[in-house]
Amino acid sequence: MLFDTHVHLNVSQFDEDREAVLERAKEAGVEYMVIVGFDHDTIPKALEIAEQYDYIYAAVGWHPVDAIDMTGKELAWIEELAAHPKVVAIGEMGLDYHWDKSPKDIQKDVFRKQIRLARKVNLPVIIHNREATEDIVEILQEEKAEEVGGIMHCYNDSVDYVDACLSMNFHISLGGPVTFKNATLPKDVAKYVPLDRLLIETDCPFLAPHPNRGKRNEPAYVKLVAEKIAELRETSVEEISKITTENAKKFFGIKN
Repeated sequence: MLFDTHVHLNVSQFDEDREAVLERAKEAGVEYMVIVGFDHDTIPKALEIAEQYDYIYAAVGWHPVDAIDMTGKELAWIEELAAHPKVVAIGEMGLDYHWDKSPKDIQKDVFRKQIRLARKVNLPVIIHNREATEDIVEILQEEKAEEVGGIMHCYNDSVDYVDACLSMNFHISLGGPVTFKNATLPKDVAKYVPLDRLLIETDCPFLAPHPNRGKRNEPAYVKLVAEKIAELRETSVEEISKITTENAKKFFGIKN
């Protein structure tokens, strides 16, 4: 039993073989997944797919790279969609200082607005972070994100920030980078995070785990993430799979 907490099956890379990808995920033991919508095109597609499959859920939010394109209209749209029975979180949202499409001040403003919206609709948040950890933690604290909790998606920073995230009722999610030979930070985090706050993901089609690095990622590969974490924690993959699935179901409020 596996729960891939962050997939983008709603992007064009899966248009030709989405059904086959889902079949491979089932064969690998993936019983649940959350499709994350992050802009005008991917949000409706996330809902469309989630409505077709009992075991697939959706998150809706606005990506920080495109923060400059977000207006009050988009924010109201996300608030409306938050009432959809398959929507289990608001996101992904956050800060991305790697790309320069959206100025930092605009990213921060859009980030704050989405946290406030999440608190209003009482849904947890999914955080995208690229080279912006200090600012993200500060904003989450200032905006009282602990009231709804959240996920630090594809966490790839030092263990030094983990406790601050945990204290705000956040879970730490690890993906493909934990399997990369030269990636020490996620490996350290995998051994440090309390088991009851650990989640796994693929972020497909991005960040495919070893030995598929550089290829299109897909939900079936989340098993490779679980296997690596089990190795690092010196436990069984069955235990990691079971605990991370239970954590995710509890976090997202999934009963079945």
